[in-house]
Amino acid sequence: MSANNTNIDRLDRNGSVFYYALTGAILILLAFIVIYPLYFIIIASISDPDAVLAGRVYLYPEKITLSGFSKILNVSSVWKGYLNTIIYTVLTVIISLLVTITAGWSLSRKNLPFRKFFMVYFIIPMFFGGGLIPFYNVMSGLHLINTIWAIIIPAVLSVWNLFMTKTFFESSIPNSLIEAAKIDGAGHFRTFLVIVIPLAKPIIAVMALYYAIGQWNSYFNAMIFLQNEKLYPLQLVLKEILLAAESTMGGSGETILEQYRLATQIKYVSVIVSSLPVLMLYPFVQKYFEQGIMIGSLKE
Repeated sequence: MSANNTNIDRLDRNGSVFYYALTGAILILLAFIVIYPLYFIIIASISDPDAVLAGRVYLYPEKITLSGFSKILNVSSVWKGYLNTIIYTVLTVIISLLVTITAGWSLSRKNLPFRKFFMVYFIIPMFFGGGLIPFYNVMSGLHLINTIWAIIIPAVLSVWNLFMTKTFFESSIPNSLIEAAKIDGAGHFRTFLVIVIPLAKPIIAVMALYYAIGQWNSYFNAMIFLQNEKLYPLQLVLKEILLAAESTMGGSGETILEQYRLATQIKYVSVIVSSLPVLMLYPFVQKYFEQGIMIGSLKE
């Protein structure tokens, strides 16, 4: 029996070592697949365009140059786009949190009148949309075309985020705590502001990050609803710069090559310029992110 137990223990130990080794190898491979494209964009943005076009840049930058950043940041419209995007993002996050947190809390209450009706009402747009033309007609009918509200209002509420918030409240705010507040004489608003909001910091941080990233990266609504270039967000400004660099190609072979080098450089630099603020934001909400995601995940 002792020999058999020793063999079993050895097999279990070997099996565990193999399992962890295989799992570790898969995780390393997945991390490489995710991280390397980001790393390549960084080294390509500070490398000589000729080296990038020749395929010599893949592990480290070659002939480091910041000329691409200089070209982008010296364009006044880029800074105007930055300011517009910051305004759109801040307003969207503030309004979205007000709508999503309050609506999520309301839907999480079992005694909400017509609760099932509201649930169905919110679920239907998740699967069915009216299409671009009706969307444009609605925005035009509301006189929102070529205004900042054409960018902000459509991004105010994500139904998926609303349901995540609702589930967070259902699983994280005990009913006994709400009942205790009622016994102490607290009304609905006081209970929500004094008790619920402080306990909802994780999901608030996650929702703020989701809405901020969504609005920061958005360009489609701006492309459809804005004609005034002074209202363009950063993403649309960078898109226009890149298209202009690519569309002006012409002339001699040397000129075409120079323009192609410029377009290639601008392409990688644009990704860095547009993504850096969001990457800088994440560490401030990281401590809440995992908790908010796990507790707010949809489950029955």
